[in-house]
Amino acid sequence: MELGGHWDMSLAPRLVSEIAEPQQERKTGTEAGAADSGAVRTRRFLLCLYLVGFLDLFGVSMVVPLLSLHVKSLGASPTVAGIVGSSYGVLQLFSSTFVGCWSDVVGKRSSLLACILLSALGYLLLGAATNMFLFVLARVPAGIFKHTLSISRALLSDVVPEKERPLVIGHFNTASGVGFILGPVVGGYLTELEDGFYLTAFICFLVFILNAGLVWFFPWREAKPGSTEKGLPLQKTHVLLGRTHDAMQEAATSRGARASKKAARPWVEVGLALRNMKNLLFSEMWDIFLVRLLMAVAVMLYYSNFVLALEERFGVRPKVTGYLISYSSMLGAVAGLALGPILRLYKHNSQALLLHSSMLTCTLLLLYSLAPTMGAVVLSSTLLSFSTAIGRTCITDLQLTVGGAQASGTLIGMGQSVTAVGRIIAPLLSGVAQEVSPCGPPSLGAALALVAIFIMSLNKPHSSGDRNGKLKSE
Repeated sequence: MELGGHWDMSLAPRLVSEIAEPQQERKTGTEAGAADSGAVRTRRFLLCLYLVGFLDLFGVSMVVPLLSLHVKSLGASPTVAGIVGSSYGVLQLFSSTFVGCWSDVVGKRSSLLACILLSALGYLLLGAATNMFLFVLARVPAGIFKHTLSISRALLSDVVPEKERPLVIGHFNTASGVGFILGPVVGGYLTELEDGFYLTAFICFLVFILNAGLVWFFPWREAKPGSTEKGLPLQKTHVLLGRTHDAMQEAATSRGARASKKAARPWVEVGLALRNMKNLLFSEMWDIFLVRLLMAVAVMLYYSNFVLALEERFGVRPKVTGYLISYSSMLGAVAGLALGPILRLYKHNSQALLLHSSMLTCTLLLLYSLAPTMGAVVLSSTLLSFSTAIGRTCITDLQLTVGGAQASGTLIGMGQSVTAVGRIIAPLLSGVAQEVSPCGPPSLGAALALVAIFIMSLNKPHSSGDRNGKLKSE
């Protein structure tokens, strides 16, 4: 205000404040709107990924339960059928880490599309297999490239903050589990038709093509990398993988920059990572991978003779046992939806939740082994569905937290390779344990779970602060 030709300078701060406040409010409103819009875009991207997981296991579970019958119809002996079945696990063992590392180098979109299309080729060949040679040949592409779920989980870890990662992975597992429940129903219906297996394999091929189209039209621009502040920094992640800091930076560059490199460059980087993978296995993460192996074998031993054990112990028909397995699968899928409240209860401490879920799994395996009635079996199966589903999600999240999300594909691939080792070991241990008693496999599983609990109890929590401090000292 002007008084006698002069401005009253005492009013200046108030005038500035009155002018600045609306500008600040507009700025705050714009930032809030942008944040809301970003959350909506990320949510849309996550829903697309959930659909990919559903379609993947829906297509696979239509065919996999029918493979043993089809192999028998081709004239193969039980021994040959067993060797062919094991070959898939062996291929997965050696390809999981390679494909995961490859996805970190060339990008999740390219690797996800390639894996889906090459797996689709495998199921198309399977639908045309009229002899054992073609059948074995058809299983090779799927055995090497069927890593859709692993890459999808790695992609989830890239687009959500670390705090939300276990919840999102749990929802993804739920969507995939629903596909695994519905697939056998559709496959069982189709196989009753003339040339039912070939029709089922062809429909599985079409489902994979649909999935590839979905990935192609993904809203990739809407995917925003999540916060990885609690993960290991880029250089530390690289040290675990035995690669130089410069190479890791090259692997993390934009898709356009990667396209300008020589074609052989990504494969050179993958080779460097794979040759030094022992650094990852024998690093501070050795206990995580060992716990994953022990818990995987423990659960596989529980399922290995489930049908036979219930028939011998309680006289339950396989048809009724099948209903119980379907019921457990449904509960396991629903368990992913319960992760949110449970994680909030544990203040997002995945390691503590993993320890307690493993203790519950060990107790339930022991209860099942000693169950005097079918009621106790149903109770143990019900709670096991929840404890194992939660444990799988927590161990994956712990791998990414300790190893760093920058190498998410490699870390998840390593986890899948460890699980594949369990698939090879579990049948052997189950056969030996069954020589003693029908309750032998789950009892051995309880013992292995107890060892895993002991290892987790001995090792200090993998806290972010400790890692960062260790890094600074290095």
